[in-house]
Amino acid sequence: MPLIPLSGRLTGLAKTGQAQARPNVLILVFDSLAAQHMSVYGYARSTTPHLERFAARSNVYHAHYAAGNFTSPGTASLLTGVYPWTHRAFNLAAVPLAEFTENNLFSAFGRQNYYRLAYSHNRLADFLLYRFRTQLDAYIPRAAFLLNNRQILPRIFWGDRRIASLGEELAFVRQNQSSLFLSLLDQMFSPVLSRAGQRESFPRGLPEAFRANFVLESAVDGIHAALIEAPHPFVGYFHLLPPHEPYRTRMEFKDCFTGERDPDPKPAHFFTQNQPGELLNQLRRSYDEYLAYADAEFGRLIDLLDQSGLLDNTVVVVTADHGQLFERGIHGHVTPVLYDPVVRVPLLIYDPNQNARRDIHIPTSAVDLLPTLLSLAGGPVPDWCEGVVLPPYQTGAPQPDRSIYAIEAKQNARNRPLSTATVAVIQERIKLISYNGYRGFTERAELYDLGQDPEERIDLVSVRNSTAEAIRHDLELKLQAVNRPYRPHT
Repeated sequence: MPLIPLSGRLTGLAKTGQAQARPNVLILVFDSLAAQHMSVYGYARSTTPHLERFAARSNVYHAHYAAGNFTSPGTASLLTGVYPWTHRAFNLAAVPLAEFTENNLFSAFGRQNYYRLAYSHNRLADFLLYRFRTQLDAYIPRAAFLLNNRQILPRIFWGDRRIASLGEELAFVRQNQSSLFLSLLDQMFSPVLSRAGQRESFPRGLPEAFRANFVLESAVDGIHAALIEAPHPFVGYFHLLPPHEPYRTRMEFKDCFTGERDPDPKPAHFFTQNQPGELLNQLRRSYDEYLAYADAEFGRLIDLLDQSGLLDNTVVVVTADHGQLFERGIHGHVTPVLYDPVVRVPLLIYDPNQNARRDIHIPTSAVDLLPTLLSLAGGPVPDWCEGVVLPPYQTGAPQPDRSIYAIEAKQNARNRPLSTATVAVIQERIKLISYNGYRGFTERAELYDLGQDPEERIDLVSVRNSTAEAIRHDLELKLQAVNRPYRPHT
């Protein structure tokens, strides 16, 4: 597995087996993983039995929210500890403002003398890792865990990861024959790894990451090998594509949920994609089957870490960048809506000093992860963070009534005040979804009591108008604060 070291700073770092006081930190992000589809959170289908086993000694957060509804804003908030209206990576393939090149999870752990390594199946998350490359000790190229193991373009265009990635797709993955030069480079430097023996295990086709094939088994083996070799203490960030579409599960999980009851339909939304209910149910089952495959490989990784002794002093985090929707005529997550299946994601934190499961039900945010992990590592919380240290690690009483935000603003210009956007605000168990600046209407809102109506079926915006207006007023003040005074960003 090719690691690209980005610095030679190893002073004071211990190898596996040597005494150390501070824990390692391993962050596992599963792309498009909706908490509502996980049996560890009470989902009717047994999609995550291995995560249930993992939860027996973990902190399980039941109302944890991504800060955005697709990879760029969701992952950027996780890695910077600030909301999308602050880091501004809310457009497709966007990266955070230049100031966050020095203000992010990797830089913060670097100040604590941690060894930092990272990998992503997802191209959009890989753009972010490249943005933060000066704060990484080892960058694992995206191609390392792909079957289309082609790395020549990223080497040529190392200064622009997006050009390299797009060129890789156009010239290699799509087998575009328009460039003789790129075709020759392909033949000379980038042999495709053999897929023989893999296809039979995946009846719907090999898993695919942005038109490049992979198997999760390779990533699990690669992660384990990288962590075994990493100096201690380390912080590792690994962003894995399953259960993101296309939903191509392994043989033993194919049709494993066929015959089980589908959820009751919900009325179409005004942002509907007009997807038929029967198709959505079929896609939901395929997603659940793919999730079961990801869960099985997660279980294997935990067993490998346990057998090698790494779990004895490693905090393991399981979370997601966003969720996935199969309702109201909508499939996916690239949508202006912010219902819970899109933005409520898992957060489980395994603490090697913990002997029992602990369930936390207050609302929490992806921006809280950075300060929480730094606190566990004994470091200070950076002053740029908009998150807080999560229970049970916080000092003082929890803040159950604070506002949690999720933002969708793909149509908003990056360097302009936030005006065209959907913003979800969660206060305790009340959730307001505010739609602003879209063509055809200027303002529209929905209000749900998640305690009584977790499926978000009963819009209370009219019958509980005073509550909606109070939260909307607070949101307006928040938007005014992030938009004014406003300066152009880079």
